[in-house]
Amino acid sequence: MRWVRPSVTASTVWLWAKSLLNAGLFFALFMGALPWLAHHLLSLEVPIPAAIRLPGGGLLFVAGLATWLRCLDDFSRRGGGTPFPLDAPRHLVTSGPFAVVRNPIMAAELSVIWGEAFYVASLGVLLYAALTSVLAHFLVTRVEEPELRQRFGEAYEHYCRRIPRWLPRPPRRRGGPPGTGRERSP
Repeated sequence: MRWVRPSVTASTVWLWAKSLLNAGLFFALFMGALPWLAHHLLSLEVPIPAAIRLPGGGLLFVAGLATWLRCLDDFSRRGGGTPFPLDAPRHLVTSGPFAVVRNPIMAAELSVIWGEAFYVASLGVLLYAALTSVLAHFLVTRVEEPELRQRFGEAYEHYCRRIPRWLPRPPRRRGGPPGTGRERSP
């Protein structure tokens, strides 16, 4: 039995409902209960300056949450599925946040977790964020990407060549190689 199955749901409304249910459960566990547990198991305060802690943590949290919601919409409308592996998108999604990085859902989730870690400034939550980041990279490179290569073939290979995994590339100028003085703004 395959652990990833394309969705059979045709209704975008139902896909959104299933995505929100999945997201709510995922959020409650990985961005709620586990950081709370990490904080209580190892509640040593880390001296993060308030100027970074509050606005930085808040910005990471809000940006991650907004990106996450946008990705759910793209999966529902363009992909015909949800982030849940047993209800996966039928079509490869390469627009919206997926046109910037290959894993915007995971990046958004990590942004929320790091936002919590900075805001709480607890050693336990910072360690949880670091471990979650390492685990996310492992899961993406060893599980998700091979499965997507198998399912979407050359279309996914082409997508991987164009779009970076985690960090967006700076925009390139047209007209000449960078550093030659012949670059033109778009």
